[in-house]
Amino acid sequence: MLSRSSEPAMYNAKGRLDLNTLLKQYSPLVRRLAHQMIAKLPANVEIDDLIQVGMIGLSDALARFDASQGVQFETFATQRIRGAMLDELRGNDHLSRGTRKQQRSIEGAVHKLEQKLGRAPSEGEIAKEMGISLTEYQDMLGKVRGTQLVYLEDIGGDDGEQEFLDRHVADESSNPLAQLQDRRMREALVEGIKSLPEREQYVMSMYYEHDMNLKEIAAVLGVTESRVCQLHSQSIARLRVKLREY
Repeated sequence: MLSRSSEPAMYNAKGRLDLNTLLKQYSPLVRRLAHQMIAKLPANVEIDDLIQVGMIGLSDALARFDASQGVQFETFATQRIRGAMLDELRGNDHLSRGTRKQQRSIEGAVHKLEQKLGRAPSEGEIAKEMGISLTEYQDMLGKVRGTQLVYLEDIGGDDGEQEFLDRHVADESSNPLAQLQDRRMREALVEGIKSLPEREQYVMSMYYEHDMNLKEIAAVLGVTESRVCQLHSQSIARLRVKLREY
């Protein structure tokens, strides 16, 4: 438990731990850690979700902290907050795996056609390669909406999930190898976007660079929101094929 002598401000006039005051006092730490983490994560991860689970991690830290161990509370809390956020990311990633079989099928068809045609295949060509109608293919694109550019399982090795999270969101220390890999990833992503069909380039630019939502993009392009979702999903599939080469 927290020590009264080392953390006097954490207690109220009755000598009891003032949890509400402490949660308010350290909530900026939660928000700071969430923003550091979100900058390295896919666009479909919500900052509010990270903050919410981070506050749960902070509450857990307040309940478990023991000043006699010689550790500063903020250091201890940071570990607990990050741990809660990482657990949430792993859980969400696991829940999304039901859509990956379809995503992998699309990517396989895209890759095969790019090798064969030497260009980005059209939706009709991808559907034909998959042995389904264009309507079925577009319905599939709508179902895999929100899929990520990088999945935890994309990183090789039995401990790939842990290594990926540690390198990209958990470890804030300077790692030259990680920095090189991240730079190569960004460069590959930029080149991949340039190779997209023009309309898909517009979608990706508006979504990621200008932070526009699907409804706003639909209004600009003069199409339905569901059509923008399809274009976005197809762009992600093309880019994931490209990023495997990096």
